[in-house]
Amino acid sequence: MVEDAEVVVVDLDGDGAPGMTHAEVDALVACDDADVAEHVRREVGRSEMEAYTRRAREGPCFVCQVVEETTEAPAHVVYRDDFAIGFLNLYPTLLGYCLVAPLDHRIAVVDDFTEDEYLRLQRVVRRVGAAVARAVPTERLYILSLGSNSGNAHVHWHVAPLPPDVPYEEQQLRALMAATRGILELSQGERDELAARIRAHLP
Repeated sequence: MVEDAEVVVVDLDGDGAPGMTHAEVDALVACDDADVAEHVRREVGRSEMEAYTRRAREGPCFVCQVVEETTEAPAHVVYRDDFAIGFLNLYPTLLGYCLVAPLDHRIAVVDDFTEDEYLRLQRVVRRVGAAVARAVPTERLYILSLGSNSGNAHVHWHVAPLPPDVPYEEQQLRALMAATRGILELSQGERDELAARIRAHLP
């Protein structure tokens, strides 16, 4: 790591080339949603959605793969303890979009937890949500549990920061739908820096 009074440049991938400076990360996360859409958002085609659905329904559990560190692409973990994990969404529609899940493979969003376990997990969701909202411009923070017993069954919570100035018609669930909104394409270096930024804001 090379430091001076103004910037910190981090070689996150170990290839000897510097990653993004913190100033560059600040510029990335400070851009408004229209800028993100113009520069790094891409549409998701039907074949890609079909492949995603097949993986979700027939492939190994993606959360367990993150927990076990066996994902094909690096998982950008922002939080981990002996009970729960938080990581960047691999297919984000919003900058800073994270998922929080228990380490154990549990399916029922309420019934598979004792009250104490559920409240412990929700404290992690709150901590990650607060860090995300500090790390990227956030007008409203969406927190919800999705998934299906037929695919993506490992219970998880979506922590999704809606940036300012998104038209009302594109907010709420529409803001989370990759098929209609498209996904943000971030390089590994950008994901590394974004995850580090979120981790830096965890209380």
